[in-house]
Amino acid sequence: MSNVIGLGLDATDIDRIADTIERYGGRFTGRIFTEREVAYCTRRRVPAIHFAGRFAAKEAAMKALGTGHSQGVLWRDVEVVRGGGPPRLQFHGGAARRFAAMGGYSSLLTITHSDTLALAQVLILAQ
Repeated sequence: MSNVIGLGLDATDIDRIADTIERYGGRFTGRIFTEREVAYCTRRRVPAIHFAGRFAAKEAAMKALGTGHSQGVLWRDVEVVRGGGPPRLQFHGGAARRFAAMGGYSSLLTITHSDTLALAQVLILAQ
């Protein structure tokens, strides 16, 4: 049986992400998202929806880790990956160290969107 040791929820405005991408382009996406995330989102019909979902997932994961984007946890340390099923999280660098330090065993991620908002929830589980 697993115990929830971290919980995070975030809502991100899709238009705000779209405007930021339009204004800063690769400077923004390269600072926040991994190469795999950028490749996934740019293949979609409306990339901003998927970028916003991943942004919300990163924020929710940082909340679940209890750090926000501080204590050595960087945006690109939290990665949303797809592999023939629901999206999953991979932790790198400072996020991976924090996950291990808190006794993380696995994580659960859900992402959804309305016309205007992308929402993500993250659970961090320990055995």
